[in-house]
Amino acid sequence: MIFDLDGTLVSSGTDLVAAVNYTLNELGMPQRTEKEIIGFVGDGVRSLIERSLGDRQEKLADNALKIFTDYYSEHLLDNTNLYPDVLDVLTNFADKTKVILTNKRYKLTLRIARALNLENHFHEIIGADTLPYKKPDARLIDYLLRKYEADKDKTVMIGDGINDIYVAKNSGIISAAYLNGLGSKDDLLAAKADYYCESLLELNSLFI
Repeated sequence: MIFDLDGTLVSSGTDLVAAVNYTLNELGMPQRTEKEIIGFVGDGVRSLIERSLGDRQEKLADNALKIFTDYYSEHLLDNTNLYPDVLDVLTNFADKTKVILTNKRYKLTLRIARALNLENHFHEIIGADTLPYKKPDARLIDYLLRKYEADKDKTVMIGDGINDIYVAKNSGIISAAYLNGLGSKDDLLAAKADYYCESLLELNSLFI
């Protein structure tokens, strides 16, 4: 079982929005709405910053990335919490091999996982900088399938973003979309995942 982090296991949108708007303010730029910023999430921090900067990304991206990283590193747990039923789901699947696969940087992911008592539920955590590629690159899944000697038809990617669905489709494993995370419901429905859930608790009856 492969789980995304932001918007799937943890509700981190408020802290991401705050960090982006802090960065924009420091650069003398107008702040963006929560909806805009959440729409930029999913492809890693640099993409988040570049999209937030808009047509000024070329000149300001490097400086903005540093401002964002410094601020977010200090505030990534201000409002971030587990989604309801996460621990119930992880406990239910205690005998399954479970991995966190995120486009968030590894060190930040690990800090959140430890603070929210997630780390011990997972065999491995893979961040954006753990391997040379990130979601939706199928090589991530190929690596995990080889490492854990897992069959494609017995491996599921669970996430709230289209990259979670695409990485599953690109590699031939099962996809399960969580519709109440940070990702767009319309985009997720259009991606035609194998399974959909409104609550993570539904995973307990979808898979055995």
